Formats: sequence, C-alpha cells, structure tokens
Amino acid sequence: MAKICVIGTGYVGLVTGTCFADIGHQVTCLDIDQNRIDQLHQGIMPIYEPGLEQIVEQNVDAGRLDFTTDYSEALQGADFAFIAVGTPSDDDGDADMRYVKQAVMSIAQHLDHPITIVNKSTVPVGTGDWVAEIIQEMNGANTFPFSVVSNPEFLREGSAVSDFMNPDRVVLGSTDRAAAEKVATLYEALRSPIMITDLRTAEMIKYASNAFLATRISFINEIANICESLGADVKEVARGMGMDQRIGPAFLDAGLGWGGSCFPKDVKALAHMAATHGAHPQLLQAVMNINRNQRMRAVEKLEKALGSLAGKTIGVLGLSFKPNTDDTRYSPALDIIRMLIEAGATVQGFDPQAMTASQAEIPELQLCTSPYDVAKNADALLLATEWNEFKSLDFARIKANMRGDVIVDGRNIWYRMNLHQMGFTYFGMGVPNLSEN
Repeated sequence: MAKICVIGTGYVGLVTGTCFADIGHQVTCLDIDQNRIDQLHQGIMPIYEPGLEQIVEQNVDAGRLDFTTDYSEALQGADFAFIAVGTPSDDDGDADMRYVKQAVMSIAQHLDHPITIVNKSTVPVGTGDWVAEIIQEMNGANTFPFSVVSNPEFLREGSAVSDFMNPDRVVLGSTDRAAAEKVATLYEALRSPIMITDLRTAEMIKYASNAFLATRISFINEIANICESLGADVKEVARGMGMDQRIGPAFLDAGLGWGGSCFPKDVKALAHMAATHGAHPQLLQAVMNINRNQRMRAVEKLEKALGSLAGKTIGVLGLSFKPNTDDTRYSPALDIIRMLIEAGATVQGFDPQAMTASQAEIPELQLCTSPYDVAKNADALLLATEWNEFKSLDFARIKANMRGDVIVDGRNIWYRMNLHQMGFTYFGMGVPNLSEN
C-alpha cells in the first residue's frame, strides 16, 4: 500500500484517486475549491460519471479515501503527489498552465520529505522539466529529494472508471527510471502493459494519441460528406473499412464531430506547439476545420428542409458532448443551438444529465422534461447526442407531437427507412436522403 495525494477533483483527479483507493492504496484528494470538498464529504459528486459515486462511498467508508483543501494534510507522509488539474486552452491555443503551476508551487512550499511528483494532467511537451526547476528554485539547497514522472491519462468520460481499471497501457516517462518504476508498482494490481520512456516522449504520447483519434473522426466525417454527394452510405463504407485489420472499426462513426474537454484543446495545443517550434501542422489544422464545419452541415440540413429558420421551433435531443456524461465543454449540440438561435429559431432541448450546465451556457435554450416534450410543436427534431434512451423512441408519438415532419439524425442511430415510411423527412449524416429518391 502506498500513500498518495491527488491534486484536483475533476474527471481525472477524482477518478484516479478513487480507483487507486479501490485497489488498496491510501489516498487523499485535494482541491482548492472548498465547496467541492464539502460536497464530497457529504457524498455529493461534482461530476456525473457512471459507477463513480458508489466506489467513492465504498472507499470513504473503508477509510482509504479522504478529501481536503489543506496541502499540509494531503502531502503529510505521501509517497506520491499526482497533479490532475485542468489545462484549458488559452486564446492562441496554448495550454493554460496556471493551475499546474499553482499546484507545483504549493507542493514546493509544503515539501518536507522525499516524494515522487506525477504529472497526470495533459501538459505541453517539456512541462516535466520546468516542474523540477520550479521546485528546485523555490527550495534551493533545502529541497528534499524528489523526482518527476509523466503519467498521461487515457480516460474517456462516461467510462472513466472502467478505463482506469482496465487500461490498454500505462505510460510513464522520467529522467529517473527508478522513480518511473516506483510509479509502475501502483498499477501492478491492474496487470496492464507498462511502457517506460523519457519525460518528453510520455507527454507527446498523450497528445499524439488524442490527435490521431480526432483525425479518424474528422476523416470519416469528410468521407460522409463525399458519400452524400455521390449517393453512397457512409455507415456501410465505415463497416467495410473497419473489417480491414489494419484499420479497425473504432472512431469511424460519422456524425456531428468531436467535442469534450480533451480532443479540442489537445489537438489545438499540439498544433500550437508544432507551429511555435517551426513545424507545419497542416493535417491538424484540417482536422479542426472539418470538425468545425460538421456542426454547420447539420444547420444547413435544417435550412434545406425548412427554408428560413427564423420563427421556426427546433427540438434538440442531447446536450452533452457525448453520452453518459454531464460535460458540455465544446459540445456539438450547444454549438448548433447557438447557430440556430442566431438564425432566429426557438430551440427546445432535453438531456438526461446536462440540462443545468446547458442553460447556464445558453439562457435562451428552453429546457424540456422528456424527448416527447422536445417534439411538441417542433418544426424539426435534431438528434445531437446518442444517449441510449433516444435509440428506441415511440416515433408515432413523436410525429403526433410535432408541427413539422423533419428529422436530422446527427448520429445515424435511427432506421431511416422506417421513419421515411412513417412520413418523416429524414436527414442523416453521410447517408442517402430517401425523400429525394
């Protein structure tokens, strides 16, 4: 059993700390937000993540997991300090490192014993070097022995607990191999492949992985747009491609593009790093442009079906950036809603988890109580997020509630032939429009 301090209680920090506790380590999660810590002490989760609340409760009850705002308390006797704070994009695309820097400086101020500092946050290549420099500069000759290890996270919102407990790989990078091997022992119970490399390579693996996955999504969306022009079905194209073992089926679902807390900022940050150091990230720029344009295509489909959107009522199903999360950061749904409102439409929406966050971002959005409420008097219905509960709706009831008959299936989850036969004007993404045949 190791004693671990995890700094940050967002998606990465809270899941990391809780899962480490669940495999037997002693964990204190620290956050400077007193309200968040108070809520965690009351068993109130600051995020929606399936399965998380239960294992937080179990490990708090078992005495392996605690929460605090006090660095002295969190770091006391800790063998490892994991930094898991946010690194949002700033205006020029660079990662905003203020929270990482605050965490590092606070560690330095309270450092009173040897410790291994682990970067779990997604940080620009080279961050591990300046983490060590900050601690050395602040404490000088009085600095206790410490090492810095990069341990990038590969957690998907909505399945983060499962991803932590069943990782494809654990990546560790350090100039001190012994320190990386110490961190590796924390993961032994998971029996996953462990890759140890240098600091900068580990940091780059995270950016390159996310950029590649985003590229796959943008690629299939560009293929979808070509399919529409040529009368082909992108769903079948993707299925045929995915059967090739060199390609595989993952991340080949055409739709409204990627969003969330990781892909947008990480692709943007990698492009910024490349440009800053004299490289030319042409592919990354294209990946971002395609993704941005994909939202516009959904609006164009609505305009094609309805003419002017001014005065029209559009129902939107799904507001979070993906299913099984309440996260609305860079959500395709919210981007589209903003465009619809700017065009003069009234928008009413529903999401199983992201209603409050969505209305906080877009006050003009009218919230509904169910998918059927969203359809009431709507001229068109747009599926933006493919929650399971949207996959088998009663479309006879939907049609009876709607004023119009237009459906834009932004995730290609519904059977277009069935909807066409029911009298809907159906538009998918990269699939033939039956109403035009």
